[in-house]
Amino acid sequence: MQSSLAKTAAHFDNRLLAALPKDDRRAILANCEAVELRLGEIISEPGEQIRNVYFPTDSVLSLMTPPVDHAGLEVRLVGNEGMIGTPLVLGVEVTRLCTFVQCAGPAWRMSSEGFTRALRQSDALQARLNRYLDVLANQGTQLLACTRFHLVEARLARWLLMTQDRAHSDHFHVTHELLARLLGVRRVGVTKAASALQARKLIRYRRGNVTVLDRAGLQDAACGCYGAAEALYEQSMG
Repeated sequence: MQSSLAKTAAHFDNRLLAALPKDDRRAILANCEAVELRLGEIISEPGEQIRNVYFPTDSVLSLMTPPVDHAGLEVRLVGNEGMIGTPLVLGVEVTRLCTFVQCAGPAWRMSSEGFTRALRQSDALQARLNRYLDVLANQGTQLLACTRFHLVEARLARWLLMTQDRAHSDHFHVTHELLARLLGVRRVGVTKAASALQARKLIRYRRGNVTVLDRAGLQDAACGCYGAAEALYEQSMG
């Protein structure tokens, strides 16, 4: 009988796994364990060996560049549309990014050995993840342009929409300090942008707790990168 945690993990499908042929998906899930990821939990640090891959179902993870002469910058936000541990698809066993849990919740976890074996055994998994890597590369290029050319308020609106999509909720927790790190701006810039969105009654923000009040209005406030990134995923992944 499926455990209660496994049932929770399956409440929202991981879209990468859900799109696989039934037999491939069943074989992969048989080698996964359902885990509950905790808010702020560090999944991996730069330079570490990849020991596990994660397929989020109702959790959200953030991947950030390692700090050099800055505090780091978020380069990817992953929910049930993706996975953590993509370097293994290319045969790379070490991660170069810091990965931590942005929104707590369930995920499927699989050992790196089990995942590598699944790649060898499932052409469908390999093909789908090749497509996913292409999507990530294109989204990364788009994010670079977004960071360079778009205003903080528009970028914050985009980030909030992306998090709402992946958290499957209008409510989630994130502090001004963390938002400043994620967006690569000063905290005062995030405070000003969040206050502007709140003044327009698009969000409510209290003590790190965000509530999206007007999604349509938030979309209008966001830069066009929001819809473009999602359209790219749908076009490539279906």
